[in-house]
Amino acid sequence: MEAHLRALFGPVVARIAPPEAIEDEILTMRSATLACRAEARAPARESCRTWSGKRFAVGIALFVGLALFAAIAAPHLVTWAVTIWAVTTLLAVTGLRTMAAIVQFRHARCLAKTHQRGSPNLRAANQLPRISLLVPLFKERDIAQRLINRLSRLDYPRERLEICLILEWSDTDTERALSTARLPNWFRVIRVPDGHLRTKPRAMNYALDFLQGDIVGIYDAEDAPAPDQLNDVVRAFEGLPENVACVQGILDFYNASRNWITRCFTIDYAIWFRVILPGLEKMGAVVPLGGTTVFFRRNALESLGRWDAHNVTEDAELGLRLYRRGYRCAFLPTVTQEEATATIPTWVRQRSRWIKGYAMTWAVHMRDPLGLMGDLGLARFLGVQILFLGTLSQFLLAPFLWSFWLVLFGYTHPFVTHAPWSVVIVISSLFLLSGLATMVLAATAVARPGHRWLIKWVPLLNLYFPLAAIASWKGAIELVVKPFYWDKTSHGKTEGAKPGAPRISAKPV
Repeated sequence: MEAHLRALFGPVVARIAPPEAIEDEILTMRSATLACRAEARAPARESCRTWSGKRFAVGIALFVGLALFAAIAAPHLVTWAVTIWAVTTLLAVTGLRTMAAIVQFRHARCLAKTHQRGSPNLRAANQLPRISLLVPLFKERDIAQRLINRLSRLDYPRERLEICLILEWSDTDTERALSTARLPNWFRVIRVPDGHLRTKPRAMNYALDFLQGDIVGIYDAEDAPAPDQLNDVVRAFEGLPENVACVQGILDFYNASRNWITRCFTIDYAIWFRVILPGLEKMGAVVPLGGTTVFFRRNALESLGRWDAHNVTEDAELGLRLYRRGYRCAFLPTVTQEEATATIPTWVRQRSRWIKGYAMTWAVHMRDPLGLMGDLGLARFLGVQILFLGTLSQFLLAPFLWSFWLVLFGYTHPFVTHAPWSVVIVISSLFLLSGLATMVLAATAVARPGHRWLIKWVPLLNLYFPLAAIASWKGAIELVVKPFYWDKTSHGKTEGAKPGAPRISAKPV
């Protein structure tokens, strides 16, 4: 660098200093610049940072106004249009999930055979890739020491591993908790300066500038990964083509038996991470990534522009952007256990954030539909419409679809004034079959060692899934009033399982 530095500054002199002192000096001079850059890493055309709640509100108001006018002028046509859309999206979402499940179940035996466990260090420790683990924390004083203990169990050469605990500058509670914890020397703490927003992707964008890893992984504050997980990740990357930019692990819960919410949450995650997402990956469809236990090749992540700091579901958005650039994701049958939210208000807040992020992701990438189709191809483009728009439509129109349950209980449906009774029966039957398909999928997803005890709780999903409708309307309101607000989920409150409850193995099954 000497010739380059002399061209910029004139005479230069080398000076030796500890890395910490150099970083402190950089932060003294440039922390504001680095924080600002962390908010605008993702390409502007694929970022939601230009999202305007007021503009969105105007658009929604115009749409609602036109819909009301149409409903008054032609109620028959509007009723049919809403019904056709609701039924079409129901069939599309159910069909895609079912296809993914069939593909995954066909490959399940092969998946078990190809995941070899054993001595992972095929090379000398100093030849293994460096791994940087990002662990964003905010108001996590109750879980700091437990987190350190869990991540300390990771079996990977310490000289090739750096675990970065990322704190917000104003989060003095977590900072105090970490100061009293026993922090191993392969851990480090990075504090993110205050800025215009406070989100997990912004914090990760900022911290990554200070890390050296060839592989970048993400864990949440409450995570308990399998000890050999990092070795499995390295082995997976070594055996995968270069266009596989990331590997995603399986998420599970260590407090599944806490109450009916945590049981249903565990079933929900079993469907999503053990069946649907791996099936989509094998189909070649776009995979919305999870927010934890996901590992990236550093060079691919940098070429994507890292995370969109303004998107509150940055994981799913990055998954879509990854496929637009010609990269792919692979699934790794290694398990990280988390803490499931155990109360309805907390669950609704968390799910509303995810739904809000899905809506933003779809809207941003559909600014140029032809460009999106050109990047993905027709099949993947249609899959994105089903995954994002179809799922959002199902959440928002759920009360309308539920009304068809009236027919199954012998009541007359209001739609009968606009359509023959036979059509109402057909729609109600489709709704029933979709519900049954979901129940069968759920039961199959947990029909495995460590999860079979959850099968008897599958019917409770009929009470669990309607909560997503509430969350979707909360998310829709926030798209107007506070689109970038990160509704924080508290951890460390309900970790323990009830005495005598089944324990879920951390090993893949």
